[in-house]
Amino acid sequence: MAEMVVRGELERVGLSGKVKVDSAGTGDWHVGGPMDRRARAELARHGYDGSGHRARQIDASWLDDYDLLVAMDGSNLRNLRRMAADRQLAADRIALFRSFDPAAARGAEVPDPYDGGGRAFAEVFELVQAAARGLASQLADLLDGRD
Repeated sequence: MAEMVVRGELERVGLSGKVKVDSAGTGDWHVGGPMDRRARAELARHGYDGSGHRARQIDASWLDDYDLLVAMDGSNLRNLRRMAADRQLAADRIALFRSFDPAAARGAEVPDPYDGGGRAFAEVFELVQAAARGLASQLADLLDGRD
């Protein structure tokens, strides 16, 4: 869900095509599979199309290829930091996604809605959207005037 929403927020602030967005899990669960139908349905309620998304697993090489890696929760944050153990610069570019939401408490996480009902996906969408807006706003300020 976050990938689609971040892309939408980047478009809203005029950064579409200027920032590369990818998503992947730190574990190999669901690799190659489609997005959960409940996540797709929640995205569709907000005008997003998640039908083409396929689950992937992050590769350590991404740590050198991306300027920022965001984790949804503490477990994924720790996994990413472990992957970056020998790459200090990479470790400095890893953050919790909700850290970009100015209203979120320090250390706030995006909970996994997988075991919850439809309302859990709606709640996660709201958290993701707030963080995506904050991230897009910070990137717009950072990249203002740059190509």
